[in-house]
Amino acid sequence: MFSFENLKIDLLAIKDDPVELSLLLDDEYFQGLDDAEIQSGKVNASLSIRKAVDGEFAFTLRIEGVVTVTCDLCLDDMEQPVEGESSFIIRLGQEGGTEDDIIVVDENDGVLDTAWLIYETIALAIPIKHVHAPGKCNAAMTEKLQELSATRSGDGVAENEIDPRWAKLQQLSQNK
Repeated sequence: MFSFENLKIDLLAIKDDPVELSLLLDDEYFQGLDDAEIQSGKVNASLSIRKAVDGEFAFTLRIEGVVTVTCDLCLDDMEQPVEGESSFIIRLGQEGGTEDDIIVVDENDGVLDTAWLIYETIALAIPIKHVHAPGKCNAAMTEKLQELSATRSGDGVAENEIDPRWAKLQQLSQNK
């Protein structure tokens, strides 16, 4: 079972040396997050937190790996490579919250939970359109999609037959 305690960082314990963490996030990580759309993958995450100025910390996160997503065409699962980097400023304050690229952590608690920060960085690294490489989609689904697309694009009009509305316009343009 994945321990989410490893993703909680005590900011009050950070002195002058930066904190560096390297993690391998697998299916247990993704399945352990509530409401996560991504349910499986294998991603290497590198975290770096260093003390900047009074009550502020510079946080950098790098991710690289693969996640399993649904192909937009055939609806089968596919592996999608992900790679990305995020940087934030962490500030100790009265109440926790987020403003732009600044994350405010309650100064009384002083603990930064990075579980969702990592997940959001992974999710943002997934391209909007995810499709199998050519020839790798589910053949039956691709065939059905082509069949339905061809039927729908014809709308019952033969390919050489001209819509009567356009035929009248064509006659007008030829009479000039």
